[in-house]
Amino acid sequence: MKVLSIQTRFFCNFALIAASLLAPSLQAQQPPSHPEEQHLRSRLFLYDLHTGTSHLVYTADSIWEAPNWSPDGKYLIANSGGAIYKLVLKQDGTAEPSKLAIPADYQCNNDKAISPDGTKIAFSATVPPNKGSQVFLADADGNNAKLMTSDSPSYFHGWSPDSSTLAFVAQRNGSVQFDIYGMPAAGGPEKQFTSNPHHDDGPDYSPDGKWIYINSDRSGKEAVWRFPAEGAGHNDEKAEMVVSDGLEDWFPHISPDGKKLVYIGYPAGTPNHNPRNVTIELKLVAIDHDKVAATQKKLIQATGGQGTMNVNSWAPDSMRFAYVTYEVLK
Repeated sequence: MKVLSIQTRFFCNFALIAASLLAPSLQAQQPPSHPEEQHLRSRLFLYDLHTGTSHLVYTADSIWEAPNWSPDGKYLIANSGGAIYKLVLKQDGTAEPSKLAIPADYQCNNDKAISPDGTKIAFSATVPPNKGSQVFLADADGNNAKLMTSDSPSYFHGWSPDSSTLAFVAQRNGSVQFDIYGMPAAGGPEKQFTSNPHHDDGPDYSPDGKWIYINSDRSGKEAVWRFPAEGAGHNDEKAEMVVSDGLEDWFPHISPDGKKLVYIGYPAGTPNHNPRNVTIELKLVAIDHDKVAATQKKLIQATGGQGTMNVNSWAPDSMRFAYVTYEVLK
C-alpha cells in the first residue's frame, strides 16, 4: 500500500530528465483513509481458469484487501482494519475469517504473504511511535513478530521460492522514488535491486527464482518489467519491459507453474494505485520457456483497485487466483 501522487510521479519524471542532461459474517471496521472509502462492500472471489468463472468466498460491508493463498492451498489470508485474518476454505467454497496473533497495535497494510515453505508470514505494518510502514516477519499464525527493516517506508511484496529472501519496495535516503530491495529472511543487510529514477513496485519472484517481476512507470506509463533476481545491474541495464497495454499495468503475479502471469490494469492515466472504485481489468499473459507472450487476455472487468490483488494470489494448482472487488454503498 504505497501512497503515491501526481506530484511524486512528476518529480520522478523530472529527475529522469535532469539525470539525462547531466549524465458474509464478520465485519471488521477499518478507519477510512479517504472519504470515498467510508462505505464500501468488499467481495472476495476465486477465479477458476478451468471454467472461466468466479466463485464468491466472502463478503463484508467494510474494506478487505489483497488475499493470498497458503502454500498447501487450505486457506487464504486477507487484511482488514489493520489486522490480518486467516480464511479456511469450507466444503461449500466459502470461508469465515479468524484473526492472526499479530499484536493489535500493529496496523497492518495489504502487503503480506505466507512463505513458500509455509512456516512464516512476512507483512508490512506501521507500529507506533513509528509513523511509516516497515517489514516484519512472524510465524505463520502471527506469533513471534519481529522487525526486519528499521527504515521506513518499506512495503513487503514477495518471497523467493526457497523462502530465503524477502523482496520489498522502499524509499531510502530522503528520496521520493520507490525502488526494489531484498534482504535475507534470516536477517542481514538489505540490497538495492533497482535504481532507475522512476516508481517501481510489486516485486514478485518467478517460481524458478530466476526473475523478479515488477511494475514500473519508467516507460512513461505503468507497465510490467522484470530483471534477474540478483538485481537489475548498473543503471538497471538488465531490466526489460515484458507487458505494456493501453492501461496502467500494476502488480504482476506469476503462477506457481511459471506458465502464467496475471496483473491489474487501471484506466489509462490513473496516476497511482490508490483508488478502489475505478473500473479495473484482471488480465492473463502466457509464459513459455521464459518468453512472455505479446498478447494479453482480459479475464475480469470489475470495480476495484487498491486491495484487489496487491500480492501474489495464485492457488498452488496454478489454475485459480483470488481477488477482491468493491461496491460503493449509499
